[in-house]
Formats: sequence, structure tokens, C-alpha cells
Amino acid sequence: MRNSVRNFCICLFLFTFLIAVGVVPAQQQSGKDLSWAFLVADKNLPPDDTSGTLKHVPGSSKAYTMVQIDDLANPPDWFPDEHPAPPNVVLHGEGSVLACGSCHLMSGLGHPESADLAGLPATYIERELTDFKSGDRKDPANRMNGFSKGLSDDEIKQVSEWFAALKPAPWVKVVEADTVPKTWINKGRMRLPIPGGGTEPLGDRIIELPQDPARVDTRDPHSGFVAYVPFGSLAKGEKLAATGEAGKTIQCAICHGEGLTGLGDVPKIAGLSAVYITRQLYGFKNGVRDGNSAALMKGVVAKLSDDDIIALAAYVASQKP
Repeated sequence: MRNSVRNFCICLFLFTFLIAVGVVPAQQQSGKDLSWAFLVADKNLPPDDTSGTLKHVPGSSKAYTMVQIDDLANPPDWFPDEHPAPPNVVLHGEGSVLACGSCHLMSGLGHPESADLAGLPATYIERELTDFKSGDRKDPANRMNGFSKGLSDDEIKQVSEWFAALKPAPWVKVVEADTVPKTWINKGRMRLPIPGGGTEPLGDRIIELPQDPARVDTRDPHSGFVAYVPFGSLAKGEKLAATGEAGKTIQCAICHGEGLTGLGDVPKIAGLSAVYITRQLYGFKNGVRDGNSAALMKGVVAKLSDDDIIALAAYVASQKP
């Protein structure tokens, strides 16, 4: 019985490795407008900064221009002493493969449009990359499927072990709120506040913003995010996660361990991006994420309402990694 329960929930939140989730129309996800979670870049974007002005971040002696920072084949490494020597594919792109550190940062913590990989089990990361490569897992935007096909088995192993060796860190602060700043979406699908744009009602959404937009824009691995969630979400999410709420779902800690920090090769979920968690739960619920593992998750999320998903995402994101 114990093994069957564990097998049933081992896929709970397997979404933790989904990288740079592709844009999926909100109407395919739920009856509600979910454009707040499935972000699309605004049509009228400001011009890129090509001035050549050097950018700096607190505590680093490095300096890069925005052109260099936005080079997805050569991401900035602001604090090279804070991590082991990276495999070449993490720091430099080649052919169809972009540098892993461009989306996930050289800390592995990532941005809301990508995944937090720091400290995930190496076997888990390797399995997910292999599934992307074979097509058993599909990225709706076909990004990860394309990238992974360009990786050798040895590179997959190197990448997996490197990210697994990184230390998880607090990255998202969850705040219950009624109103949030008005925002726009940049070309990297990052949500940013409109300077002087005022506020708007939060409603039934999660709005995740950089703590310091300028630092996040430079891919500073020391500057994280604030997730604004509806009032009552944390208490509701805690009840769902801790009890399963009379069969609506299952207890998260059964598979993910005390504090939701991982158990064996089951990944940590504590402290992940709330918007990222939301996307993956909807993906499982509505069939956007398919395959053998997703088939098990369908039962776990089948009875969750939109409010349940928001509450679970809020609560899990609020926990210490």
C-alpha cells in the first residue's frame, strides 16, 4: 500500500523542471482568463538598449552591456565564485542550444518564465532532459524539445549534476493583497511594473514581479521576486497541501517530504515561483502536459478548482526552499 501511494504521487508537481514554458492560449487552460499566468510579450515594446553603457549589480566586480546581458548564448556570470565551474553548455550556447544559464541564471534559481533547478536531484533533471529529448515530454513552444535534441548524453549528465550541486535559496516572497501595480510584459515574457502606472485590483490572479526590476533585467542572481496573491490563499493552500481536504487531492508531504524540500529523487517544490506552479497545475489538469507521469497527475489535480490551484501555488511558493 505504501509503495502504491508513493507511485501515485511521485509525479506530484513534476512540473519543477519544465523550462521556459511555452505560450498556451488561456482559453485552452480554463474557463477563466489565465493570461496572467501564460504570459505573452506586449506587441509594442520599447527599443533594446544598444548604448553600450556598462551595467553593474551590487557586490560584483563584473560589468556587462545590455547587449551582452541579452545574449542568450553567453549569459552574464556576475558571481563566478559562488558556484562550481560550469559545463560549457551552461555558460555558452552552441548551434540550436542556448546557454542554460541565460534562462535559469548562474544560480539555477531562474525567473518566473523558467524553472528553478537549484538543488534538484541530478537523476530527476537527467530523466526530464532525456524525456524532452525523446519527445516523451513536450514543451508547447518546442523550445526544450529542440534544445535537448542538441545535447549529448554526456552533456545531459554534466548539466544535471551541475544544477543539482547548486544551493537552493529563498527567491520568492508571497504577499496577500487586494491591489497590485499595473504591469507590462517584456520580450522575455517577464512581467514588469509600469513606472508611474498606478495600481489595479488583483482579483483572482497571482501577479509576480521583480523585487528590483533593474537588477532582474540584468539577470542578477541575488535579486528575486514578489508574488501577490489573493487574501486567504495561504491558509486555504496550507489546508489543501497538509490534508488533501477530504479527498480533493493528496498530501504534498507524502512524496515531497517534510517542508516540501524533496525526498529521494522526488524534487523540492517549496519556494518555487507561484506563477510557474500555477501553469504546471493547469497543464496537468487540462491535458497540456501529457505522458505516463502526467496521467498520474490528472487524478491528483482533477478535483481542484481555479481557486484551489491559486491557493496551492501561493502556499507552496511561500515555503522556505
